[in-house]
Amino acid sequence: MVQGQKLARARIYKPSKTAMQSGRAKTKKWVLDFEPANARQVEPLMGWTSSGDMNSQVLLRFDSKEEAVSYAERLGLDYQVFEPQASRRSIRAYADNFKYGRQGLWTH
Repeated sequence: MVQGQKLARARIYKPSKTAMQSGRAKTKKWVLDFEPANARQVEPLMGWTSSGDMNSQVLLRFDSKEEAVSYAERLGLDYQVFEPQASRRSIRAYADNFKYGRQGLWTH
């Protein structure tokens, strides 16, 4: 590490599925990424957003939370662990919309 360089703060979390996914792909591994060290700037000519922070491009995947935490501790990173929240969605079949004892009114 370079003398006087500020340590980056890392986030360790288990990603949730995106709105475009129906399955659980890419949600089983833990992810370590770095919080932005400074704000992004808008380039005046083209309007692109840029940053001089190279750690914003780093995304590391681990099989378990313990592996990610030990990696961060081994490098001396300041880190924060975000535990995954339980899913509140109940899985139902499409046929349940038409069953005889259905609770609730039809809207059409």
